[in-house]
Amino acid sequence: MIPLALLGASASAISNSPDPSTDPMRFFEGKTESESTIKVIMRKPYRSRTIGDGDIDKGILNLVQRVHDEGKTPYDRRWKMRQVAPGRFSGSMSEAAGPVMVEQVGDRYRFRFRMKGNLAVEQWLTPLPGGTSAYSKMSVRRFGIVVGRSEGTVRKI
Repeated sequence: MIPLALLGASASAISNSPDPSTDPMRFFEGKTESESTIKVIMRKPYRSRTIGDGDIDKGILNLVQRVHDEGKTPYDRRWKMRQVAPGRFSGSMSEAAGPVMVEQVGDRYRFRFRMKGNLAVEQWLTPLPGGTSAYSKMSVRRFGIVVGRSEGTVRKI
């Protein structure tokens, strides 16, 4: 089970920018869709699709994603994210073992968190022109060795 993380957030994410195309936290208000291909070592690649429903309350993004992994029973993934400094965000995700850290690096966002089984996840999200979608590339490591990868897109619907 490898989560497709949500689009990060910029320094203006909490309240300075009302335009969802320039405000990555606000990007997740309402409905979003993620589609990706996941490859876990020694297994056949599979498709994953999530439908997200998010809102921001008192500066905290609350996002519920319905995850549909090919060949598996759908389940809900829950996020809570908030800005902790300019270009830096922290929060929780139901599949993470500990905090989720997000940092803006240039025009991209790097997510880092751990999962059960000593898995370290790093995901890079790159917003695409128009502000309604982003490219996602993720790697999952165990003891420093890549054991899973994912590539896909996230879009506002």
